[in-house]
Amino acid sequence: MIAVTILSVAGGHSGVVHRKTGPELSDVALFVVAACGVWLVRRAMRRRFEKKD
Repeated sequence: MIAVTILSVAGGHSGVVHRKTGPELSDVALFVVAACGVWLVRRAMRRRFEKKD
């Protein structure tokens, strides 16, 4: 029972809620990675279905 209490306290969250004032760095990084993924897939699809005469 004591181990559960110790693990819950060391969970990584301080319990203090902060107001969001804007996007976090992780949000921006996720957007950039997703945009690069879409760009790569579209480029690959264009090359795949390109008509070769």
